[in-house]
Amino acid sequence: MYSWDEDTSKWYGSGKYAYVPAPASSARAAAAEKAKAAGPRAYVPRGGPNEKIIDPQKIVRTESLNPVIIAVDVSGSMASWPAEIFDRLPLLYNTLSQYRPDVEICFAAIGDAAVDRWPLQVTTFASGFDLEQLLGSLYGEGGGGDAPESYGLFAHWVNTHVQTPNVQEMPFLIVFGDITMHPIVPRNQIQHYLGDSIAQDVDSFAAWKQVSEKWNTWFLRRPTGKPGDSVDAQWSKAIGAQKIIHIQDEQRAVDYAMGLIARSWGYFGDFQNNMRARQDESKVEQVSKVIKLICPTCGGPIPTTASGLFKCGYCGTTLKLT
Repeated sequence: MYSWDEDTSKWYGSGKYAYVPAPASSARAAAAEKAKAAGPRAYVPRGGPNEKIIDPQKIVRTESLNPVIIAVDVSGSMASWPAEIFDRLPLLYNTLSQYRPDVEICFAAIGDAAVDRWPLQVTTFASGFDLEQLLGSLYGEGGGGDAPESYGLFAHWVNTHVQTPNVQEMPFLIVFGDITMHPIVPRNQIQHYLGDSIAQDVDSFAAWKQVSEKWNTWFLRRPTGKPGDSVDAQWSKAIGAQKIIHIQDEQRAVDYAMGLIARSWGYFGDFQNNMRARQDESKVEQVSKVIKLICPTCGGPIPTTASGLFKCGYCGTTLKLT
């Protein structure tokens, strides 16, 4: 498992990497001290979540300029993914916080409200070692049917229960999943799980379009199915075809997310160096090849010949390319 300290000497890979000193370095040091006092990291599956922490009826608010939401489908075949993210949690936070020191992360676990006991689990926004407890409070229920899942319930939660008053640019919301969603969110599910009175059912696609107006939303798809299949078609309707990324290697799921954010924030070269210190060059190229060809804001194509400062012709975002 990755540790909360900044020692990268045990990372596998031919490259060398050192975290860049930044205002967040003191926060990273504090996280490392808390981790040291808590003992070795471990992801221990339990019989359920910590319901006091993951209750989706709460309002989640952050004062951060740079909030990030990471949502994971934890039903069926996706049940191992929380452990994968938990393993890389210090890597995720330590890397992003050196780019933007005030970054805060909220985690969500998504299941199927038709059959699961905990179909939507959400944490507050937090930073540093506090994230350890929050992510450890989620439970990979592993239930649900093969399809569809309650992604629409999560989208409605984001629209109604998340407050980010200080953001100055569209923050990232990344969903790791592999299947379709229920087209309609029944109002009784919203009342039962979110505690909200509502007069009618919610259209899942409309809910996702509303999410995409405020959040830089991406669907990172587990290696199943084929491009253009029914899953892609439905998610294209929800957030746009250009915002779907097919992950080629499940072990690199968090790298795809970090790479997207690093590219948007102007630190893609540093991210690649970070990855080279952990992986061989083929893995770095596998992830980089996908991210380098798309605008991290709108998903529009970037010419392979583009370099330096590049202005996306679709959304107008200016990127620093390497």
